[in-house]
Amino acid sequence: MNSAFFALAAAAFVSGANLRLFDALLPTVAADFLVPVTTASVVVTAFTLAYGLFQIVHGPLGDRVGKLRTVGGAVLIAAAASLGCAFAPSLHALTLLRFATGIGAAAIVPLSLAWIGDNTPYEKRQATLGRFLGFVLLGQILGPAFGGALAEFVSWREVFYALAAVFLAVGLVLFSEDRKARRAPMPARIPTGVLRAYSDVLRDRWVRTVMLTVFLEGSLFYGAFAYGGAYLKERFDLSYLVIGALLAGFGLGGVIYSLLVRRLLARLQEKGFVQTGGLILFVCFLVLALLPGWLASVPIFIASGFGFYMFHNTLQTKATEMAPQARGTAIAVFAFSLFMGQASGVAAYGLLISAVGYRWAFMLAAFGLLALALWFARRVSSHRK
Repeated sequence: MNSAFFALAAAAFVSGANLRLFDALLPTVAADFLVPVTTASVVVTAFTLAYGLFQIVHGPLGDRVGKLRTVGGAVLIAAAASLGCAFAPSLHALTLLRFATGIGAAAIVPLSLAWIGDNTPYEKRQATLGRFLGFVLLGQILGPAFGGALAEFVSWREVFYALAAVFLAVGLVLFSEDRKARRAPMPARIPTGVLRAYSDVLRDRWVRTVMLTVFLEGSLFYGAFAYGGAYLKERFDLSYLVIGALLAGFGLGGVIYSLLVRRLLARLQEKGFVQTGGLILFVCFLVLALLPGWLASVPIFIASGFGFYMFHNTLQTKATEMAPQARGTAIAVFAFSLFMGQASGVAAYGLLISAVGYRWAFMLAAFGLLALALWFARRVSSHRK
């Protein structure tokens, strides 16, 4: 792996930490601005909204001006916005600045995936994407701990000084790497508008198949998983600290996957990855629905992270190849489909749980994910790279 990969991985680490940062900071931010936690949570909504929406902007831009350059510019936006967060005089200002941070952070993961697709042979791509995924997950795992520690011993504002410094350093490295890359001969880019770029990508039937699959995966998995903590609280009356530790097992499972992906891929191949991932998720949600005691959830959450990324990373690998002439646009479509699947899934499962309860909702996720995995595995085996 070259220095550009590690710069992108560092950016992804900080992006992952940003996604989970306010898990720990929300109470202290609410106390500082003298508002309820439910009111302060608007800063989380602002970041997530920008993060989801602006991926569809960054994709075509990356194809047009270069992926490293686009990520570098986006990272500098995130650096400036993070520095502003440290000085935010009000909750309203902090909300706007977190929205701006989300605009910058939105470019990092999808365009990094597209860059890996441009620079990694297909047979090595899933392993490389798995390694990259490990940085994202480490950020998500360590982000709340890092933010909580600084908030506890110094101030929540100090967190944003650190984030701004890392974003700035990564941005400078990415611009340096972009300059090096441009010294080599590059294929001419055909300028196209954003709508034309998306129209060209979506015309491909395989692209639509991958989009549908990741949308359903996001709906079924994240829709049900989002209520895992509420289920543990209602059934076992655990403290939020214990629930948070249990749910962190999902990220740990993903990190374990990233360490083993190369060996597993040699044995299972892509079709086997999808089938095995779907089967693991089926067992996890089925056992979660029939959980005998809360300690039994420890291996379940770890296994769910492992199984999810076996399935999802195969989808990501396919996404990097579904429109090679416009990878940035294609990955943006992929990421947007996943984001919309998550959003709609959480809403739908909220209604479902209210109607039939947690157990039946988890069982639906179990059978739905298994059926989706088996269906997509057949498409993988029949589709030519």
